Amino acid sequence: MTYETKTFAVPELIDISKTSVDQHIELYQGYVKNFNAISAAIEGLLEDPEKNALAISELRRRHSFEFDGMKLHELYFPQFEGGASAMNTESELAKAITTHWGSADAAEKRLKQTAMMRGPGWSILYFNPETKAFHMSFVGEQHQGHFATLPIVVALDVWEHAFLLDHGASGKAKYVEAFFKNLNWSAVEKRFSDIQQNIS
Repeated sequence: MTYETKTFAVPELIDISKTSVDQHIELYQGYVKNFNAISAAIEGLLEDPEKNALAISELRRRHSFEFDGMKLHELYFPQFEGGASAMNTESELAKAITTHWGSADAAEKRLKQTAMMRGPGWSILYFNPETKAFHMSFVGEQHQGHFATLPIVVALDVWEHAFLLDHGASGKAKYVEAFFKNLNWSAVEKRFSDIQQNIS
């Protein structure tokens, strides 16, 4: 299967420039291209798997890196579409977060704290449909530390490429604040509603 790049209607953002967004989307497109290329390369090498065992094993390790980079960005950019909006405290998402952590703003606080961990990666809020619990993770790069099988509610990219152009090498905190200034919580609430519907 060959994956196609998606397009995103990202509006003008506060403290995140159009140039930064455009370059970020180009990086996403690279993940799609590289995943497809690795997929094709593995299939070719499997014609003689014994001879090509080492090359296949290295590509297998790289395969999930490219795939996760592709899919996480396909969650990241839509969170800006439609423009910024505050969380609806009466939404199912806000109620579920309050039940789990005691307040509707608890998820944002945890996302910010996790985002400030050192290293390239993602601050990700997951939901466990089985237990109705939320989980936080710092996903190293984009393929290390996932809660396997759990759907993602919020995906916050904290690789340097997300903030370096606008805020410099030490500008992660400013970027994280900008992310939440621009976050469309209604899109996140819709995502959470879809998760709920898929398990009902």
